[in-house]
Amino acid sequence: MNGNIHYNLSPAQLVEAAIRRGEGQLTASGALQVTTGKYTGRSPNDKFVVDSAAVHDKIDWNGNKPFSPDKFNQVYHRMLAYMQNRELFIFDGFAGADAGNRISVQFVNEFAWQNLFVHQLFIRPETVQPDIAPDYKVICLPGFKADPAMDGTASEAFIILNFEQRLVLIGGTHYAGEMKKSIFTVMNFILPEKNILSMHCSANVGAKGDTALFFGLSGTGKTTLSADPDRRLIGDDEHGWSDEGIFNIEGGCYAKCIGLKHETEPQIWEAIRFGAVLENVVIDPATRMPDFADASITENTRVAYPVDYIPNALIPGVAGHPKTIVFLTADAFGVLPPIAKLNAEQAMYHFLSGYTSKLAGTERGITEPQATFSACFGAPFLPLSALRYAELLGEKLKRHQTNVFLINTGWSGGSYGVGNRMKLSYTRAMVTAAIEGHLEQVSFQLDPIFNVYVPTSCPGVPDEILMPRNTWTDKEAYDHKAKELASLFIKNFDNFHKNMPSEIIAAGPRG
Repeated sequence: MNGNIHYNLSPAQLVEAAIRRGEGQLTASGALQVTTGKYTGRSPNDKFVVDSAAVHDKIDWNGNKPFSPDKFNQVYHRMLAYMQNRELFIFDGFAGADAGNRISVQFVNEFAWQNLFVHQLFIRPETVQPDIAPDYKVICLPGFKADPAMDGTASEAFIILNFEQRLVLIGGTHYAGEMKKSIFTVMNFILPEKNILSMHCSANVGAKGDTALFFGLSGTGKTTLSADPDRRLIGDDEHGWSDEGIFNIEGGCYAKCIGLKHETEPQIWEAIRFGAVLENVVIDPATRMPDFADASITENTRVAYPVDYIPNALIPGVAGHPKTIVFLTADAFGVLPPIAKLNAEQAMYHFLSGYTSKLAGTERGITEPQATFSACFGAPFLPLSALRYAELLGEKLKRHQTNVFLINTGWSGGSYGVGNRMKLSYTRAMVTAAIEGHLEQVSFQLDPIFNVYVPTSCPGVPDEILMPRNTWTDKEAYDHKAKELASLFIKNFDNFHKNMPSEIIAAGPRG
């Protein structure tokens, strides 16, 4: 590569380069605003795993698309040719706050703003050791577009992971989240082999050292609820659970911005400052003020910033074994209890289910809420069988006596369009009660359809909303909708019946 290559520039230098190159513009708060063009989110159909002999028997090919080693080498050499005489930006960092369970990662970027993104999202070394080969390398060239007929890709965009060569190739898409999730996929491959559970969750810790984990798909409140001013943030998205405890895989946060308000999410709001990267957020051309309510580019507006932009972040992001785990779901059917306690078998069932719902109007053709299931709350990032992660979870829950709760941040009093979204203040009260042990002396009753234990009272929450059937005017309509959702759970869980213990199958909803 004979072009101008920049190694490990500071955020200020990268911001300067991005502006010089016309990649973005400064907002009024100092954050760098960029747009990602055609791709404003991940492209799961364009993600592949190289099917080499060394990894063939390890990969779950039901959930991962194979890619030919020969085609991979072809794309790789074409990308090397594309890089000749181009300005490139290189960042050397780590994935894994636990020094004993981290990997070194090198990112090669075509754009300065994307190099700033990985600088802020991954763990920044105090000093960089020159000429030390990284454990994994990511080459991200959005301007390089694949030729599907020649390269074997599905489109011009591609994300190809080669676990044998420890190399990730990304091209054709400007969406920076592909880099973040590629390394998460790598960690999901590496950590279970060391008996470490890799998890798509946020985490925080209280003054007494009581660690809490928050699992949930996009839009369920995982980032919002973990950013608690009374607790220290470990991380907002990806963690490992080893024999020593919890550790953050990343060094930054990647929060959704749509509808962001200072009064409801002050920590995220105040993190949007110099060094942060705003993706696809509309800004006023004169004042440079962001309009977080404007979804004209995409609903998936994002901000990336270092975790230490959160005032009470825990650095390094390492803590003890979790006392409490919260599974978050945004149930648009309006039938799941706002909060329920799960035993170990129920926890494994709901972990494997990974349920939330898509809303009417968010995608073309969706006119009613649709159930969405994503195994382990992160199916697109699991190279191994989902059962492997669930088994690790079950082992650790029992060994450390961790409490697990299912919390519904979705609808109450009716489904989407009829009922209302659960008040954030109620959800926060439920989370607090679960984490601080306020429900330990409360009586529970079994939900007859969803087969989970619902508290009869919860501090800060009206008793009448705890059993969702009570909030529906039309009780028969509730029964019908609840049984409909229960049947969807059962149908989805058919995917896991092979070699599944009967007690886990019995822990799910009853149709």
